[in-house]
Amino acid sequence: MLFGTALTSLGAWIYLSLFHGKFWQRGPILAQKPTPVCAPDVAVVVPARDEADSIRECLTSLLEQDYDGQLSVILVDDESTDGTGDIARTLPDPHHRLTVISGQKRPAGWSGKLWAVHQGEQEALKRIGLYGYILLTDADIMHAPGHLSSLVAKAREDDLDLVSEMVALNCESTAERFLVPAFVYFFAMLYPFSRIASEHSRIAGAAGGTILLRRRALERIGGISALRGALIDDCTLAAHVKRSGGRLYLGHSALAWSVRPYRGMKDVWHMIARTAYVQLRYSPVLLLATIIGMATIWLLPVALALFGKGRERRIGLLTYLLSCLTFVPTLRRFGLPLWRAIPLPLVATFYMAATIGSAIDHHRGVGVRWKNRSYTDETS
Repeated sequence: MLFGTALTSLGAWIYLSLFHGKFWQRGPILAQKPTPVCAPDVAVVVPARDEADSIRECLTSLLEQDYDGQLSVILVDDESTDGTGDIARTLPDPHHRLTVISGQKRPAGWSGKLWAVHQGEQEALKRIGLYGYILLTDADIMHAPGHLSSLVAKAREDDLDLVSEMVALNCESTAERFLVPAFVYFFAMLYPFSRIASEHSRIAGAAGGTILLRRRALERIGGISALRGALIDDCTLAAHVKRSGGRLYLGHSALAWSVRPYRGMKDVWHMIARTAYVQLRYSPVLLLATIIGMATIWLLPVALALFGKGRERRIGLLTYLLSCLTFVPTLRRFGLPLWRAIPLPLVATFYMAATIGSAIDHHRGVGVRWKNRSYTDETS
């Protein structure tokens, strides 16, 4: 029995390593490219709720984009209480690119972020032509001057409907160095980048920090209102675009980065728990399956390596080493030493516990809470 379970764990890792879209690889990174010839119109939509600490740097980086086409930047101030909108209105804007919208009260059935994005979308569609693009980005993201040009060039060259990038994340505090690289790793395990790009795969994913979307693709899915209650809005958007026949790209960014800090483990816990049970569609059955699956691929190999005997111990050690090796490219991307792969099963246990915590919160009636708003499954 134990031998068969050990082989199951090893077999799972062989599949993940060789046949799961090579999720563990560093992933594609866009090179900086000049503005394409006949640059299309682009409107950037930035939803912001209480982002006074970062909004100045974010908007300045967007207003200073080295882009030869028509560029509009639309900030939707989502009922902020910290002066986010006022700060935005004081920014230098010599090219008259910036529009600040005071967000309206959120209607029932909408998630807060998507309601803000929808309001920005309505303004953006007035600013771009039929062949234009909308860039969705967050208020804590900074953009190098050539970022937009590179995104548009990629979309045009490969005839893509959606180009998304996982921006560089903060990795300075102890909690960030311990937990953040694993977030990127686990995301890629759920959404292998190569399968997202494949027209033969149903997997669709995007990273909300940077999503460049073709206007025609947005209209084809019925606009942002088609997603209105989604709490995992980026991947939901990508799924709609792909199901409508659109082509996707997801990679890592060398030209955009987040300034949102995760100073302690509690901050990372909340980031995971916010949508973990949503990802499982609020299903206790899927939660149980996830716990069993994570225990099999993460905890069992370590238990066998430490406490097993004979061939079971050898299989457990081999499986554990294989899992550590798949984490190495992610560590290199973050510039971290390779020994940080050793506690990966412990990190996985933290993520599993946060997922269980997410489910407990939901069944206690707490639901998803973000930016002083609470959501239940009624809005999803």
